[in-house]
Amino acid sequence: MPIKNRFAEMQADITAWRRDIHQHPEILFETHRTSALVADKLREFGCDEVVEGIGRTGVVGLIKGRTDASGKVIGLRADMDALPIHEETGVDYASKTDGAMHACGHDGHTAMLLGAARYLAETRNFDGTAVVIFQPAEEGGGGGREMCDDGMMDRWNIDEVYGMHNWPGMPVGTFSIRPGVFFAATDLLKIEFEGLGGHAAKPHETVDTTLMAAHAVTALQSIVSRNADPIERIVVSITAFETSSKAFNVIPQKVQIMGTVRTMSPEIRDLAEKRVTEICEGTAAMFGGVARVDYNRNYPAMVNHDEQTAFAADVARSISGQCDEAPLVMGGEDFAFMLEERPGAYILVGNGDTAMVHHPKYNFNDEAIPAGCSWWAEIVEQRLPAAS
Repeated sequence: MPIKNRFAEMQADITAWRRDIHQHPEILFETHRTSALVADKLREFGCDEVVEGIGRTGVVGLIKGRTDASGKVIGLRADMDALPIHEETGVDYASKTDGAMHACGHDGHTAMLLGAARYLAETRNFDGTAVVIFQPAEEGGGGGREMCDDGMMDRWNIDEVYGMHNWPGMPVGTFSIRPGVFFAATDLLKIEFEGLGGHAAKPHETVDTTLMAAHAVTALQSIVSRNADPIERIVVSITAFETSSKAFNVIPQKVQIMGTVRTMSPEIRDLAEKRVTEICEGTAAMFGGVARVDYNRNYPAMVNHDEQTAFAADVARSISGQCDEAPLVMGGEDFAFMLEERPGAYILVGNGDTAMVHHPKYNFNDEAIPAGCSWWAEIVEQRLPAAS
């Protein structure tokens, strides 16, 4: 029976796991219930080793093939964490946790990898070892970095690693991928402006932080329009502006702005950090104040490796009949940390005509389950073909 048909038979079970996880979303590293569910399932499936607490709350399962003449080890990674968003889907299995929901489909990723693990543990139709990786804190916490820092790659001698994300707007069960840089580096900005607060009726007796911060917000866009090469990709977004006073008649002593910088190349990333600091400090000084710039290099750009990307695309075509070239994505993805340690590839699987990820009405499409599970299973069976 073709793998995709086998997963179609398992779809009801996998859907039930997914919806259970959906009802109990957990943020960042607080994936205690989800991690325990994953570990219990992996043991139930008969994995040869199940280890919890990798990268704080991550789970790793080891599945040995029928033979191990190749000695090769393939890692498959899914993320488990949810987002601090109030759900508005109206589904009967909606989040039971107010202010948290699976708005990015990590519930689906986890369930699909569990389905693949169940299949691989049942059949073991490969030569080598499959390592299934369930990661917390993809949404800003750097869980991938934490798992790597815990020595995951060396502990299980992982040779290659593969990841997947659902993608609204692509037909259900289709795939797309691209070699090289795929997702942007994402850096976090927190800038505090300090001047001299005072009465709004006497601005001449103050050093107005609101004015200097407002000028800085506008000036920061000159990094994109006047500093970076126009053919380079860079996005500067200021997303928060908070004053130390909320009164109508007070010019605040301090103002804090926050935001992100997203880039595709190391050179533009360096340029952005330099110019953010210069612009904010210079603008503050121009108005007689000071700026304290906290520029946090968060996730690096996610870079697919050429050979593994070509292989991943071939596997996708064997399942769906096609694999399109994916667009560059200015969002961040901390699978980047795993791809810095080992060669591998990251692919998108279609979620259909649904709300976009990170939207309160988004929901993972369970019809994508057979294709997603099949891709992970075929990655192992085709990369580690069973000895004849």
